Amino acid sequence: MSPEALAQLIFDIATELVNAGKAGELTLEQIPPVEKLAVMRPKDRAHGDWSTNIAMQLAKKAGMAPRDFATLFAQELEKADGIKSVDIAGPGFINIVLDTASAAAIVDTVLEQNDAFGTNDHLAGQTLNLEFVSANPTGPIHIGGTRWAAVGDSMARVLEANGSKVVREYYFNDHGIQIDRFAKSLVAAAHGEETPEDGYKGAYIDDIAARVIEEAKADGVDILSLPRVTDEDGSEGDSQQREEFRKRAVPMMFDEIKKSMKDFRVDFDVYFHENSLYESGDVDRAIKELRAQGDIYEHDGATWFASTKYGDDKDRVVIKSDGEAAYIAADLAYYLNKRRRPVDPADVAIYMLGADHHGYIGRMMALCAAFGDEPGKNMQILIGQMVNVLKDGTPVRMSKRAGNVVIIDDLIDAIGVDAARYSLARTSYNQNLDIDLGLLASHTNDNPVYYVQYAYARSQNVDRNAAAAGISYEGADLSLLDTPADSELLAQLALYPAVVMTAGDLREPHRLAHYAEELAGKYHKWYAAERVVPMALTDAEASRDDAGAIEIAKNPQPARAAARLKLNDAAGQILKNALGLLGVGAPEKM
Repeated sequence: MSPEALAQLIFDIATELVNAGKAGELTLEQIPPVEKLAVMRPKDRAHGDWSTNIAMQLAKKAGMAPRDFATLFAQELEKADGIKSVDIAGPGFINIVLDTASAAAIVDTVLEQNDAFGTNDHLAGQTLNLEFVSANPTGPIHIGGTRWAAVGDSMARVLEANGSKVVREYYFNDHGIQIDRFAKSLVAAAHGEETPEDGYKGAYIDDIAARVIEEAKADGVDILSLPRVTDEDGSEGDSQQREEFRKRAVPMMFDEIKKSMKDFRVDFDVYFHENSLYESGDVDRAIKELRAQGDIYEHDGATWFASTKYGDDKDRVVIKSDGEAAYIAADLAYYLNKRRRPVDPADVAIYMLGADHHGYIGRMMALCAAFGDEPGKNMQILIGQMVNVLKDGTPVRMSKRAGNVVIIDDLIDAIGVDAARYSLARTSYNQNLDIDLGLLASHTNDNPVYYVQYAYARSQNVDRNAAAAGISYEGADLSLLDTPADSELLAQLALYPAVVMTAGDLREPHRLAHYAEELAGKYHKWYAAERVVPMALTDAEASRDDAGAIEIAKNPQPARAAARLKLNDAAGQILKNALGLLGVGAPEKM
């Protein structure tokens, strides 16, 4: 019996007690939905297989003492198939012990569903637009963006596992001064000049500049001979040459970013260009809509959004006094585009932003409300924190290519895609993260991704050894999975569906990594304690007082060996599923 089945049983009992008039003043409306009923694994295994605080949760509403209310639940639970015993502890905890066959039923469920085990339709019918990475097309993806790539793609996989349709979206910031700075830097590099004070540095700038020159030459354009303009402050001005570099270099950078993402196993459904919001008139239409409802006004020659009406700390300039659009102008149009586009309009627009964007939350939620939507529901903003890269405890700051940061390609070259993705996704994105390249390149149990992958590889090796010994599922008796190691592993398997659901609801894919590491730990202990392929006892073992227990562990009879093989395979399947939701491979051998 799974925790979900127990939660349903507890809900049904609560309903029956109310209908029978045995639940005091409790009403049906006060019973929490099944998904909100907590069925927990007790920390002290002496307290049972599962525990619930339902009696304490509802006793006050019922007008009853928690232990008295718990007694009513216990009496009904004891009648249920698959429950061996029920005990009331402390102020009203209900501890439940399953019979072995009921606890082990999870094994067949996993093996029947295989890759689909843990998936559900919890979020079915919702289209979630998940925007992540979204770096400017002015350089390679740095380590912060790489973290968002790992977290965002894992989150998309988890949300899909919960039944939602997910649109993975990359927002290219290809409008504004950062593109001008990029073009200026390229022109300077092409002429062997010093990088502009506000420009971009790194070997990649020289690479792109050289490629632009070659591409232009192939098209019959001598780009270095095109006119240049110097502004009053002495900087590179808006000229024919700078524009030629811009229009050729930006697509090149796009292509590099897309390739880096694909190499990192991240694919996007939509690559959205900020510039298109201006070219299509979306920005003007969004401002017009807000103006019509009285949320736009003019002051000091600028156009303002009255965002304080919707909870912002101050009103925001939309169009500056010089006629240039402020950043929020595109934000207004982009949100409307997500919500109203003809294909896959977003029920929920999820923005994954860097740590330096915390100040954007108020204005973004205000624009959501201004368009008639519910902040926190139709718009959700997740803020990621910084990543520090170490090697053997020493900070790594330099990149040969980017000049002053670690980029995605550096990380992949250093530790590989699996270790990079796992290490970046296993910690809550709202916490600062230190990753040690030396540790993540090692093949030791201290390396978390190795620890989990090795558990899966071990399960596959058990399969191979069992096949060589002629052991199959035939004759398996799951009720024989009754040792402490069996029980611990079975309980961990049963937790997986709830972890998938919670990770989706809370937008916390790192929960899958924590679960996988706990499962790997329990599997490794089980592997050390229980044999699938029988091994004869030594004379010394056969003469010990606990020879019977050793016999069960090392030399199982066929029905028990077959049952253990099924348990082994169920554990391996869930390890594979959890790694898959993190975008990490499950190797057959290591």
